[in-house]
Amino acid sequence: MIYSIIYLFLAALALGFLILIHELGHYFVARREGMIVEVFAIGFGKPIFSWQRNGVKWQVCWLPFGGYVKIAGMEKKGDLEPYQISDGFFSKSPAARIRVALAGPLVNIFMALFLFTVIWVCGGRLKPFSEYTHLIGWVDRSSQVYTMGVRPGDEISKINGRPFTGFNELIYAAFLDAHAPVLQGSTINYRTHQSTPFSFTLDAGQNLEGMSKARATIGLLSPASFLIYDSFNGTNPIEGSPLREIGLQKNDRIIWVDGEVIFSQRQLVNVVNEPKVLLTVKRGSETFITKAPRIPVGDLRLTSAEESEIEDWLVEAGLHGKSEESYFIPYDITLDGSVQGSLSYINDHSEEIAPQQSPRTVLDELLLPGDKIIAVDGEPISNAYEFVKRLQTRQVQMIVQRGASFPAIPWKTADSTFLEGVDFQKLDTLAASIGTSQRMSCDGSLCLLAPIVPKTLSEYPLPEMKRAELAQEFAAQKKQIETLKDPEQKEEAMRLLEDNEKKLVLGIQLHDRPVVYNPSPIRLFFSAFDETWRTVKALFTGYLSPKYMSGPVGIVQAIHQGWSTGVTEALFWIAVISLNLGILNLLPLPVLDGGHICLSIWEAITKKRIKAKTMERLIIPFIVLMLLFFLYATYNDILRLITKFF
Repeated sequence: MIYSIIYLFLAALALGFLILIHELGHYFVARREGMIVEVFAIGFGKPIFSWQRNGVKWQVCWLPFGGYVKIAGMEKKGDLEPYQISDGFFSKSPAARIRVALAGPLVNIFMALFLFTVIWVCGGRLKPFSEYTHLIGWVDRSSQVYTMGVRPGDEISKINGRPFTGFNELIYAAFLDAHAPVLQGSTINYRTHQSTPFSFTLDAGQNLEGMSKARATIGLLSPASFLIYDSFNGTNPIEGSPLREIGLQKNDRIIWVDGEVIFSQRQLVNVVNEPKVLLTVKRGSETFITKAPRIPVGDLRLTSAEESEIEDWLVEAGLHGKSEESYFIPYDITLDGSVQGSLSYINDHSEEIAPQQSPRTVLDELLLPGDKIIAVDGEPISNAYEFVKRLQTRQVQMIVQRGASFPAIPWKTADSTFLEGVDFQKLDTLAASIGTSQRMSCDGSLCLLAPIVPKTLSEYPLPEMKRAELAQEFAAQKKQIETLKDPEQKEEAMRLLEDNEKKLVLGIQLHDRPVVYNPSPIRLFFSAFDETWRTVKALFTGYLSPKYMSGPVGIVQAIHQGWSTGVTEALFWIAVISLNLGILNLLPLPVLDGGHICLSIWEAITKKRIKAKTMERLIIPFIVLMLLFFLYATYNDILRLITKFF
């Protein structure tokens, strides 16, 4: 708590410093141009304290988010026009006024470049691998991208023709660009080291823009990440986790789960909750593992005889109750576990389908007549009774990489290290031993863990307070869904909410590998400049709603988070905000420095002085608009904070 207060204080101090140097830029150039500076203020509103020095009234005001330098002649005095006031702002030449107006934004811009240079000299920032990888960690199976053959582990190289630098680029493109993002990259076969180029457009759907479009688009993909277990935390795994007693060791990295090489936490969650079963199958003299759909008996298209037979097996296995709620696979199985043929079933989209093989899925071999199932989820079976019994309990097979260390690495070479040291031949050998009498435990640095039985969150011994919080959160989400007007949308949202409540979890915290991100100061500068410019452009074209813009509270929060991460991260956010202040103040709005520059250029061209009434008509409406925007942005900042914590 004390650190949070300190970081908050440092964040507010940093914002105040950026405003101070901005106004000092105006102050020193104004004095150099011979202008009289009447007031130098940090903040707005009533002064908390003030003092006089060199004819200037210096003051700190109660509202610290802002500041100004009041130069003589910026306000009308008596019957005199501003340009008639001696040594006033408007009495000087347009060129002198432009230099004064430019000084503040330029100080902020050069401060940003200076801070980016400091970060570079200090060795850069430590960031998670997932922020700068080009590798895809997850692809939504219902997406257009998945149907085009893109899978976890594939690589993105370009977005909208620009070099791809990380998945934040995808967010910015989806959020700010008027057109759908165009991605280029390669599908990768890690066993053969072959890659095939691809190019596709991420279509988020009709009538979506701004944040809605971004959410719909980035929901299709997520970045790859290392999944490393670190036992320094006494609650990791959490109490009741099935991973507590299976021999997991410090720095074990999850590599393979139920037939899939794992590229991200999101993929891991999906595989654990996938409605499939891992089967060990004997076909002639060959033994192999494959995955088959794990289907409720009620969704299978069965004859009366087949349904009665499954009911008998369930009874013999000691599983009494409704057979429709029990699980089976879409194959006709004999008493000894041999396959006679396939069965059709109803999928999640209420379509009747038969077992089918998915492209680019390693373990998805269809079962053929004559195949014999010898193990379910790694547990050997000898007859149909044992088969149906094993089928009712979900077990997960997991292979980890052991004995490796994961120090921070340069971001440029991070992708090449993702599967470094993973011997795919040994991985396949280890996986092939699952469910056989020769089940292996380790082969080189790869280790096969004992079968894991995942649990739903409600099955964990959580404190009553935590259970109450979860129940309250579920009720709030359900209430929100009930406000939806579209029946289909409401039904789908409710189904997803109920599925999420039943989601299986492993009860373990995993961390990503750190990378050292240290591009040149110029690259950092132009990257931040590009993001700022695109944001401003999207805002003024109406593509981006103002509600997503941060006000003073949001700015302080960003710097606060930076301080809590580290000094270089805080310096980065201070630099970005300084650059934003510089650019935004150059916008051609009368109340901003850019407005003064435009008025000075207009006067230089027309040779006509601008009268006080004209300036008031231009500036006062924009002052009101700026104040309203300030209040609106602050309201949204506070609303986001409340949503985050409650």
